[in-house]
Parts: sequence; structure tokens; C-alpha cells
Amino acid sequence: MINTGKLAGRTLFITGASRGIGKAIALKAARDGANIVVAAKTTTPHPKLPGTIYTAAEEIEKAGGRAHPCVVDVRDEQQVRSAVEEAVALFGGIDILINNASAISLTNTLDTDMKRYDLMHQINTRGTFLVSKECLPYLKKSNHAHILNISPPLNLNPIWFAPHVAYTMAKYGMSMCVLGMAEEFRSAKVAVNALWPRTAIHTAAIEMLSGPDSSNVSRKVDIMADAAYAVLVREPTQCTGRFLIDDEVLTESGITDLKQYACNPEYADKLMPDFFLDIPESELNAIKEGMQQTKAARVAAGQIPALFVKIETLISPELVQKTQAVFQFNIEGEEKGTWHLDLKNGSGSCGNGEPKVAPDATLTMKANNFHDMFSGKLKAANAFMTGKLKISGDLSKAMKLEKLMSSLKSKL
Repeated sequence: MINTGKLAGRTLFITGASRGIGKAIALKAARDGANIVVAAKTTTPHPKLPGTIYTAAEEIEKAGGRAHPCVVDVRDEQQVRSAVEEAVALFGGIDILINNASAISLTNTLDTDMKRYDLMHQINTRGTFLVSKECLPYLKKSNHAHILNISPPLNLNPIWFAPHVAYTMAKYGMSMCVLGMAEEFRSAKVAVNALWPRTAIHTAAIEMLSGPDSSNVSRKVDIMADAAYAVLVREPTQCTGRFLIDDEVLTESGITDLKQYACNPEYADKLMPDFFLDIPESELNAIKEGMQQTKAARVAAGQIPALFVKIETLISPELVQKTQAVFQFNIEGEEKGTWHLDLKNGSGSCGNGEPKVAPDATLTMKANNFHDMFSGKLKAANAFMTGKLKISGDLSKAMKLEKLMSSLKSKL
């Protein structure tokens, strides 16, 4: 996405702009000569997450923009109001608001403590509403007013609620702000939209959580920055109330080469899909079909031991050389137990119990889902994104399992 200069002199108020997607959007607008209010909490470097509001401001100014770093906790009404007033005093107004600040905890109901629940709702839903509320009087005075929330489409499929209902509600709160405010401020010519990535986006936070190899299944932050820019240069009356996906926005803008955004071009067609997006009906039906199979049939079949017996016959030195990973499987439900698959050491091995060496990735799931995954009825990526599969350890090694299962499916 080539900069057009259309944001020159415009003032953007961006929450969570000290790093990641927020900073990427800021830098993209800065190349047009925009003014950027860096509204975030980070004033001192995090030991594992580089970037503060001050380092981000330096990068913005080097890119050609003007920057104003503000210490802002979006939960604090007075901090938000003061930052907005400072921005207006310094730059003369506010044209664009990016609600990017967000908190996440992918925990189920029983594992979500109320402190974490409150944090997600205060930052995601309440923070988005508060910052929008404080910026709107000034946005209404602009002749190019946009609010862009980094939030998902409102997909009411239960698969996006069951695994992490607290997070889903908090994130959907941001999207409901889009739905309501777009209509409320349509006559004032304030565009309000949501933007969400098709795939995982590689940020310092993701790398800290999943390891450096997570980049293999992710796209660069550039795709979100370019997509945001494509939305923000549009006339507000031409685009409002929409739930936009990054690659669709770029396709509409004439960009067809999406491979350029893959962190590792060799994995451009093996990227991890993001939450809250529709999956093909055939795959959804396969998931439902698997859920409908009775417990009695599973127990009678004893499918997990039989499955590992078959896997053992397929282990080869070539498979070990290609995979180079040790997996531990914690099986829950009717065939509860621990199993391992060592495709890293010697000639490889598998069987009941923990591996002899520390696993690269530990996968936890119910027995019926585990069998469906190895039989090709359930994709590992979809299982992970819908909460049927939990992964700890090296995410990129875990993702190798999907390719492995594809090659074994016809033989199992």
C-alpha cells in the first residue's frame, strides 16, 4: 500500500501505540506527515517487550510525522480526558481515533478469575467507549472523521464463545461500539468501522508467548497498517458501520500479492487463522458430527491405543529428520491418559506415558477430538482456534503436526 499523502496534517489518537499493531498504524500514517498521539501506559522498557511511548514517538518523527507521547491508561477517565485535551491544544483537533488497546485471557469460565475478567472488560469494552466518547466532540468538528476499532466481526457461532466467553464478550463489546456509534454519528459524518486480521499477526507479545518460531504461522504487522491506512484515506461517508478484514480491504484496494505480508514466505499458505472468523461449512459439520458420536462407541473402540499402534508402524528416519520435534499428548475424557510421539531422537518412538526427554510441545484435548484430528476430520488449526486443542510450548513445532497428520491420514 503506497502512501498517498492524504493523511498529511491529520491528527490520529491511537491507544496502545507504543508497540505492535498500534505502532505500525502510527508509522504508516506518519509517512504521510500526520500528527500522532501515542496514548499508552508503557513509559519504561519491559524486560521482554521492547518499546515505550517515547521510543515510538521517536520512530514516528523519523518517519516524517509529528508525535506527542501521552501516558494513558484507558481505564482512567481523567487520564483519557487530559490526553485528548493535550492533543487538541497541541494539534488543533482530532481527526482520527484508533481504539487498539486490548487485554486478552483465553480461559474458560471456571478458569477466569474476576480480576482478569474486569481487566478485559475495562480495557476492551469500557476503554473503547470512554476514549470514543471523549474524542467525539472533536471528531464531529473534523471534515475527515474516522473511528477504527481493532475488533472482530460479530460472529455469534457458539464455537467462539464456549472456550473463552469472558474474552469474547469483552472483544465483542468493542465491535458493538462500532455497530451503535456508526449509526448514531452517521449524520455527523463520523465514520466508525472495525478492522480485524485474517491470520495471526506477529508481534513482540506473540513471540514472547509462543516463541520466535511463531512467525512461521503469522503475517507481519504491516498488513494491518496498510489495511488501516486504506480505510482511513476513504471519505467518511463512503465507509461506515463495516466489519472489515485486513486482506479483503487490501484486495478491494487492488493489492493481490498477499505473500509479501507473510513473515516467512515459505509458509504463506500455512498461516494460523485468527479468532472469530467463519470456517468452511464442511469443516464445521465435521466438528459437529464428531461431537455427536456417543461415549459408548468411543470406549468400546479403544481408539487411542489403536491409533498409536498404527502411528508406530509409520515412523521412519525420514519422518524424524523432517519433523525434529517431541510431542506430549494429554488426553482427556473417556480414554484419559498421557501419550508421546518422539520424532526428534534416534529412529523415533511413540507410546503411552510421557516422553523420555522434555517435549517441544504439549497438546491437551479430549479423546474424540484427538482421534478426529489424526483421521483428518478436524484440522489442528481449527481445533486450536475453537478451544478443542490447548497447546503449550513451541507453537511452531505444534503446527508441524498438522502437516504430519496430512501425510499420515491416508495410511492410518
